[in-house]
Amino acid sequence: MEEKTGIRPHSCTMQNRQDVKLTGIREVVSFDENQVVMDTDMGLLTVKGKELHISRLTVEKGEADLEGSVDSLTYSSNEAYRRSGESLFARLFK
Repeated sequence: MEEKTGIRPHSCTMQNRQDVKLTGIREVVSFDENQVVMDTDMGLLTVKGKELHISRLTVEKGEADLEGSVDSLTYSSNEAYRRSGESLFARLFK
């Protein structure tokens, strides 16, 4: 099993602005039909669109497939998100 701290290869392939295949996914942070937010080693990936749904998710392999009408893909820093998972004690004594 791959370590949670190891960097997985990350790729994003989109076809016709409808089918998105992703690798290197650590977890799905949130999702609804207009937005999917995923934690990757490259940062938080936000996919915005309409009628979005996750057709396949394999957390062990870090893979996900999305379907729907994609309007945008945006990466942002995931440091604050990752720190929020740490305990208060761990954050105080860093």
